[in-house]
Amino acid sequence: MRIADIRQRLRALGAKPVHEERVLRLWSQAKPQTSGRRRLEDWIPQELREALPAIEAELDALARVRTAHGGGDGSQRLLVELGDGQTVESVLLPRDGLCVSTQAGCAVGCVFCMTGRDGLLRQLGSAEIVAQVALARRQRAVRKVVFMGMGEPAHNLDNVLEAIDLLGTAGGIGHKSLVFSTVGDPRVFERLPQGRVKPALALSLHSTKAALRAELMPRAPRYEPAELVEQGERYARATGYPIQYQWTLIEGVNDGDDEVEGIVALLRGRYAIMNMIPFNTIDGLAFRRPSDERAGQIMRTLNHRGVLARLRQSAGQDVEAGCGQLRARERAADAKRFEIRPVSA
Repeated sequence: MRIADIRQRLRALGAKPVHEERVLRLWSQAKPQTSGRRRLEDWIPQELREALPAIEAELDALARVRTAHGGGDGSQRLLVELGDGQTVESVLLPRDGLCVSTQAGCAVGCVFCMTGRDGLLRQLGSAEIVAQVALARRQRAVRKVVFMGMGEPAHNLDNVLEAIDLLGTAGGIGHKSLVFSTVGDPRVFERLPQGRVKPALALSLHSTKAALRAELMPRAPRYEPAELVEQGERYARATGYPIQYQWTLIEGVNDGDDEVEGIVALLRGRYAIMNMIPFNTIDGLAFRRPSDERAGQIMRTLNHRGVLARLRQSAGQDVEAGCGQLRARERAADAKRFEIRPVSA
């Protein structure tokens, strides 16, 4: 379901723009449709007023928690069931943040990511994206939303931008607290500056070597890293928000001194932040995370040489809940539960 579909239904019930915005504001902020000091009968059209309980129930049904997994870092990973039974993941982050999914599955196929192993299953509608925020807000405050969960947001651009527009207006979230993460689809650099809500931008870099980057992200656009940085710099200067570059640290793959030198050459003097994220162990993959000592050394070297770098941990590592893992475990459990066994003679 898209937000445009909700608006169309509300208008068919006699809603004016002020009524539309009220319904969408209360929903996206996880407040009851009966909220407010004014009596509904004094200003809401009767047909809309009578339909509000059913509308509220339908919006609540767009996303529900199937399982929740708390981490020692204060995060909580949610396996979210959508209206058709499909599942995606959301993560309640420390300090009032939330990571949401934009697709079920992903077509980019990053070799270090669980989500892409099954490919793209389906797109999420803009209402399903916002529904993850409303669901999370029923549990705790959400003041920042990052579009870094399952899926490549650029491959579902219309729906993601529609969700961002609502969250940055009726949803009450500051524009720089909405973070659009992408592998670098060219359409992002064209479309994001055109919106009334301009989110912060996170670009997946992972290597300063074009050939290695292509190996790590086999279906990402073939940007030279320097060209991707130039595109990011233009957006950063236009919006006033630094670009966040994402780098999954993998031992023996992209944690060498040569990559550190490459990062310095690319980002020193740029309006940018480098987020170093040690690889989150995934069953069946041979990749390993570097030692804490090595990861810390890389961060300190970058900061000393003029690149603002932060060492981040993937939320919920203590419950092995990297992006896509909850969904994969749930599917594996379902397959085992319904496995057909031969009948004993």
